[in-house]
Amino acid sequence: MDINDIIGETARRVDNIPTKSAIYVWGYNHSGQTGRRGREHHLRIPKQLPPELFGCPAGGNSRWLDIACGREHTAAVASDGSLFTWGANEFGQLGDGTEEGQKYPKKVKQLQTEFVKSVSCGAHCTAAIAEPRENNGTISTRRLWVWGQNQGSNFPRLFWGAFTPNTIIRQVSCGAVHVVALSEDGLLQAWGYNEYGQLGRGITCEGLQGPRVISAYAKFLDEAPELVKITQLSCGEYHSAAISENGEVYTWGLGNMGQLGHCSLQSGDKELLPRRVVALDGIFIKDVACGGVHTCALTSKGALYAWGGGQAGQLGLGPQTGSFSFIPSESETYIRNIPILVVPNGVRLVACGHCHTLVSMRDGRIHGWGYNSYGQAANQKSTYAWYPSPVDWCVGEVRKLAAGGGHSAVLTNACSLKELCEFRLADSVTLSNASDIEDVASRTGSEALARLCERLREHLLDSGNFDHEDDDTREGLE
Repeated sequence: MDINDIIGETARRVDNIPTKSAIYVWGYNHSGQTGRRGREHHLRIPKQLPPELFGCPAGGNSRWLDIACGREHTAAVASDGSLFTWGANEFGQLGDGTEEGQKYPKKVKQLQTEFVKSVSCGAHCTAAIAEPRENNGTISTRRLWVWGQNQGSNFPRLFWGAFTPNTIIRQVSCGAVHVVALSEDGLLQAWGYNEYGQLGRGITCEGLQGPRVISAYAKFLDEAPELVKITQLSCGEYHSAAISENGEVYTWGLGNMGQLGHCSLQSGDKELLPRRVVALDGIFIKDVACGGVHTCALTSKGALYAWGGGQAGQLGLGPQTGSFSFIPSESETYIRNIPILVVPNGVRLVACGHCHTLVSMRDGRIHGWGYNSYGQAANQKSTYAWYPSPVDWCVGEVRKLAAGGGHSAVLTNACSLKELCEFRLADSVTLSNASDIEDVASRTGSEALARLCERLREHLLDSGNFDHEDDDTREGLE
């Protein structure tokens, strides 16, 4: 994965390749999903995973394309098309043919003949989009591979489902027990369990369901459903959301916590067909993200809307949200079934975990909110982060955010000499030199590095741990 070794192949396949990338993972670590070489305690501070964990030489220019978090496992795509997985594996979600967990990243050998483009993690399954390595890059042949719970194999298996074998796959998203895939021509197919209508078929079903194309979308309740071209999708635990080519949001599945964004539901606490979120009429949505029981939508101008369950603060509206509830009772004061503006502008990326939310801002900062018992949502040591709060431990330009059951991950890029220097300095920060590096970083406009130094000094001084050469100090404090 050194830059000189892989630039030839990668240059034909990937645009805007960074000179170096960094992966930060933190939060709940019961199954080793933070990649800490077997350490059991949880990591409240984002820790950059060293290149050596992925078989790269120390100090090597590792570069990354994608990262995803499941309930208790993590997956990352390297710029040479290799896929690494680690964490829980009781359903074969790591793709190594076993049901034994891995507390450090391991390459998925069954995909070595493929150039992996992207990856998605569900609660206990994984899906990847890849193209054959023998392809010369002139023909797009992005195919879908699936494995883990309900996917028929502990190894990656090629999956066309209801699509024809020549279909180009644009995106895939995994929920708790269902998966939805998007083709390049805007069609969705879904498979898995459908007890809450999360497959969008107009009915509920018992047992595991095979793949079927979603063929009807309800724009208005008083009109017949029609076919809509989809450009982006996201699966929550038991609900799904998609964006049409016109920037409209459609949601379906379980809506008992307001996560579908509708004033009322057509089938008890469920919506069985994809239905347009009319509260977002006239607002062009470019990205949507689903969490356990909440949903977020990002506009083309950088405004963030959220709706659904907010008991853990995952809506970012604060601890008192009774005035926004559609059920006027104290026991339901954390439900919001109509989208509300949470961040008015400046948001670039959004990711929803089971009970927390992460955003990357245009000024380069990361903010999070929601359940924070393991530090997955914010710097502060609190059970809940009720409002957007900073996560100031990552250096580099944020390329991808990922949020899982109780852990988080960020992929950052360095594309300039200045950013490469920031990466190198960040790796060498200790208590004794943090003030000096912070001063230089502040004077040269390296704001992320300056914030990292400040946070490190605060944590080391608060903990009373002055042994800055100690490995656990460098990796993070509980």
